[in-house]
Amino acid sequence: MALSTRFTDLFGVEHPIVCGGMTRVGTPELIAAVANAGALGFMPAHNSPTPEDLVKDIARVRDLTDQPFGVNFTILPARQPPPWEEYMRATVESGVQAIETAGQNPEPYLPLFKEAGVKVLHKCTSVRHSLKAERIGVDAVSIDGFEAAGHPGEDDVPGLVLIPALADKIGIPFIASGGFADGRGLAAALALGAQGISMGTRFMCTVEAPIHENVKNQIVANDERSTNLIFRQLRNTGRYAKNGVTDEIVRILNEGGTFEDVAHLASGEKGAVVLQTGDLEAGVWCAGQTQGLISDIPTVADVVTRIVAEAESALDRVAALRR
Repeated sequence: MALSTRFTDLFGVEHPIVCGGMTRVGTPELIAAVANAGALGFMPAHNSPTPEDLVKDIARVRDLTDQPFGVNFTILPARQPPPWEEYMRATVESGVQAIETAGQNPEPYLPLFKEAGVKVLHKCTSVRHSLKAERIGVDAVSIDGFEAAGHPGEDDVPGLVLIPALADKIGIPFIASGGFADGRGLAAALALGAQGISMGTRFMCTVEAPIHENVKNQIVANDERSTNLIFRQLRNTGRYAKNGVTDEIVRILNEGGTFEDVAHLASGEKGAVVLQTGDLEAGVWCAGQTQGLISDIPTVADVVTRIVAEAESALDRVAALRR
């Protein structure tokens, strides 16, 4: 069975489920597993050290699947930014037909994608930013609610309000992100006006996810309270798994500390150590409030199949309430 929406039609996938771009997690093997399950996975370009490596990683995905997949570009301020245009040209020249953009305004890069017929999904954290993305010409939007891991924005609006608020105003397809890990969530998102969902934490906790079993087991053990919002005082909020490191970052900033006081604790290199070695106190690592909904470590195929079946059952239950 499949749930057909404007999003699935636009991107040519079977199910309205997305695996968003996840640093160090979205490897070719995971993205191919998502594609083979009928969902749409985005492999982060910055996981590949060079544009040439990205071409090889795209080829690796193609070796593992003949289904659609995409590449993610999370463009954030940096002292020495990657050569994004080179990465983008490498992606387009490799024939990838779906791009996920996040961070900075993607408008400067849209002509390159449009000329190649590439569909662009832009991640936003508010209705106003989503409408701007529509105006500049993206094909679809992914809107992050306050429940999301990573950077949920500064408005603190949860999906139950954010999704219908956007549905009332936007004309292009959009999917909902943040707070989704099962079929009840997919059914709710569709009922609220979205055309699909994007998940990160749920896909982290799968057999194919390239992270240490300790991390997966901790996600299962955690509940919906097991996250910290760090960098709130700097208006660069990030939702990460609760551990001693994120507790310390929150404490230091609450006491008037600066970014420089916590930069060594929040380094990406230390976060990589967590994912690679399973030392849960080695650094910060992303996880959303959906930890409270995750109780097992299945294959990607099982996750997608289960979510679609649960969503169909949930929609049937609601329909049966009609007199």
